[in-house]
Amino acid sequence: MKVDCNGAKRDIRALWFSGRKLMMIDQRCLPHRVRVEEYRDHTEVATAIRDMVVRGAPSIGAAAAYGMCLAAMNDSDLLMAAKVLKAARPTANDLFFAVDHMLTRLSDGEDPVKAANAYADTIVNRCRTIGENGAPLITEGGRVMTHCNAGALATVDIGTALAPMRVAWEQGRKFFVYVSETRPRLQGMRLTAWELQNEGIPYAIIADSASGFYMRKGVDLIIVGADRITANGDFANKIGTYEKAVIAKALDIPFYVAAPISTFDLSLPTGDEIPIENRGEEEVIVIEGHAIAPAGATAFNPAFDVTPHEYVTGFITEAGILRPDEVRKIGGSDGE
Repeated sequence: MKVDCNGAKRDIRALWFSGRKLMMIDQRCLPHRVRVEEYRDHTEVATAIRDMVVRGAPSIGAAAAYGMCLAAMNDSDLLMAAKVLKAARPTANDLFFAVDHMLTRLSDGEDPVKAANAYADTIVNRCRTIGENGAPLITEGGRVMTHCNAGALATVDIGTALAPMRVAWEQGRKFFVYVSETRPRLQGMRLTAWELQNEGIPYAIIADSASGFYMRKGVDLIIVGADRITANGDFANKIGTYEKAVIAKALDIPFYVAAPISTFDLSLPTGDEIPIENRGEEEVIVIEGHAIAPAGATAFNPAFDVTPHEYVTGFITEAGILRPDEVRKIGGSDGE
């Protein structure tokens, strides 16, 4: 990921390990300030995940892997540490996958830092392959729409939904990206726009409610990420994804989901079983400390919605592009 630091762009990851500390870009401060926080304990990492210092399913998984690494280095009870980390956010499957992965590696006697670094590196490599598999979908002069942030910030580096765009851009194709603002935390406006701008990819931010307007005018392709994908191809993603998928179906616009195998949860038969995180109402009625609703107003704030598989054209994974009816084919893989 190219980061503009004081007028100079340099490559940096969303999170990395240094010495005995986990370093993470505080995504709450972007795009106006790049602030890096340090974490020395798994409980601190769990709080950072819950408070959305780090967000995006693969990055949450990597943070959890490093949290388990810190627990091992600090001689903490690993099973208790796993429980604390898994409780941080309930929807993203990568969180649970990463913690269980580290429990296995640590019980096998592997070095904690090497195991966590290898997990994070694997995510980056998978995302690069996702980009290579999905890039041919983006045509010269194409118009692409995305929702929330499924870029390098959400996936340690490169991205899932943004990975095909990065690779297509590297290959020389020119295209345009509609960036849905993504209320209530504005991850599209703050994070995806920031990433695309740093990469030099043309884009425009649109209000969430303007998505249908631009789809009718001529969007060629929609690519989003996912936090959990079930055995039948239903998937959970940031709130607002479902309505885009429905409109895309009505207008015959291809709708793709980009995600690594670690995001698939084949233990759940359908999306009805996905736990949906409900967050505080202040995220809806307060922006940067300023109330935007009447005093005493209440709000509902589900962090995710579930899109049924019939609205999905295909899943862009490191194993190739899968139709929803092919999801069960990955059942023989443990994602290692």
